Amino acid sequence: MDIDFIITWVDMNDPQWHADFTKYSGNKDNIKNGVSEARFRDYGLLKYWFRGVETFAPWVRKIHFVTCGQKPEWLNIDNPKLNLVSHKDYIPVQFLPTFNSVVIEYYLHKIPDLAEHFVYFNDDFYITNHIKTERFFKNGLPCDIAVLQYNPSWSQWYRTLKNSINIINRHFDKKEVMARDYDKWFDKKYGSKAIWNHILKTYGKFIPLRTPHNAQPYLKTTFDEVWHAAGKELTQASANKFRAFSDYTPELFRTWQICKGNFEPYNTYGDTKMFPLMIRSKQAVKAIYNQSYSLICLNDNVHIRNYAQVMGNIKDAFEHILPEKSSFEL
Repeated sequence: MDIDFIITWVDMNDPQWHADFTKYSGNKDNIKNGVSEARFRDYGLLKYWFRGVETFAPWVRKIHFVTCGQKPEWLNIDNPKLNLVSHKDYIPVQFLPTFNSVVIEYYLHKIPDLAEHFVYFNDDFYITNHIKTERFFKNGLPCDIAVLQYNPSWSQWYRTLKNSINIINRHFDKKEVMARDYDKWFDKKYGSKAIWNHILKTYGKFIPLRTPHNAQPYLKTTFDEVWHAAGKELTQASANKFRAFSDYTPELFRTWQICKGNFEPYNTYGDTKMFPLMIRSKQAVKAIYNQSYSLICLNDNVHIRNYAQVMGNIKDAFEHILPEKSSFEL
């Protein structure tokens, strides 16, 4: 099957982006009401994302590089595998500009020439070792882990997860779903992570699923189905230029896919690791050098001490495993 990658990226040093950000946020310091610099800043590591794809996942059909009209100076836009996508190419113009990542994600299925099978990357997810198509899709279905996670919180992210799960509960009966796909919900590969599936087996409503920090495989038709069922809600939420409590997370699409049974059980935690750089930068550097995982997430934070040194160490680690330019670089 054809499999595409989508990656979203922003250059917060671009004068036009900065002017728009300041205009709509009313904030020159990039930190106000949860609007954090860490959400937008570029590590300067993007070229290693492309090198990782070319070296470790050469089977990808096309990379859709999504920005607000920006591109790095070094990017080879003539590479036949690259599709340079601006927000205006697929997001309705009345919602632009947007600084809300979930709005950018609502409309991914509208990207021109996108394959039915695609994998969505944030720009802090990297491929660091050889990876096969079966890591993302098997028997034509996305590979995923279907486990509930009881994690009560008043955080903005959890509130938006609850918004999404409310839509899921309107359209799916949990007992019927878990009975129909029992083998998928109680697959032994999940190990202890499936504990809440067992505890809440008889509970009548879905709660949010465990959310891996991971490159996420999707079927494009999943987005069509969700928009058909919840287009009104998603359209209203698209007006949120920054993250808001009324958002719906991408977990709406992922959970819908799982509830439809359109997935193959896979413990994504086995070959994927998220490193919060504020507290685990040394472990992240070591994992890159040793290529310990197929996929890693480098989670940024405005409170990282010695930021330049941390980024320099990570860059050195990437340079060690991916020293050669990719065909995506000039």
